[in-house]
Amino acid sequence: MIDEKALEEIVRQVLEELGGHKKQAKAETKRDEGLDPKRDFPLSKKRPELLKSATGKNFSSITLEEALKGNIKAEDFRISSETLLMQAEIAEKVGRKQFANNLRRAAELSRVPDERILEIYNALRPYRSTKEELLAIADDLQNKYNAPTCAAFVREAAEVYERRRRLKGME
Repeated sequence: MIDEKALEEIVRQVLEELGGHKKQAKAETKRDEGLDPKRDFPLSKKRPELLKSATGKNFSSITLEEALKGNIKAEDFRISSETLLMQAEIAEKVGRKQFANNLRRAAELSRVPDERILEIYNALRPYRSTKEELLAIADDLQNKYNAPTCAAFVREAAEVYERRRRLKGME
């Protein structure tokens, strides 16, 4: 038996945090003009029409009512790579370049299945992979998932692990 009050409270808190319980802001500017941190941030409150979940649901359609009807699933709460890239644009414009870069890497990784991310994480632990295995992961990230920044990171890790003798077989 589901405690409906507890479920309602959890959904309400999630929606409050996402800003989904509020009506869409009436912003006249177009997305291709670029985002202005003063005008557009936070996106969930000032530009919700730009936001979609990873499954393509409009941000404003993720409501308590829809969740209670069963029209919202857990995967609908996942952030899209486009949203992460918009957040990166805003972060860069306020001088938070490193944070913007982190958001761009996250956008790349949002296209990679969770199971694959866990495999990559384990493969990047010292002494778990050969250089060839790490380079194959980098190629996979680059070619299969269009994640060039993350691929470069794995290639760099392969070089560093080789120099520091942290590859499988070098124990």
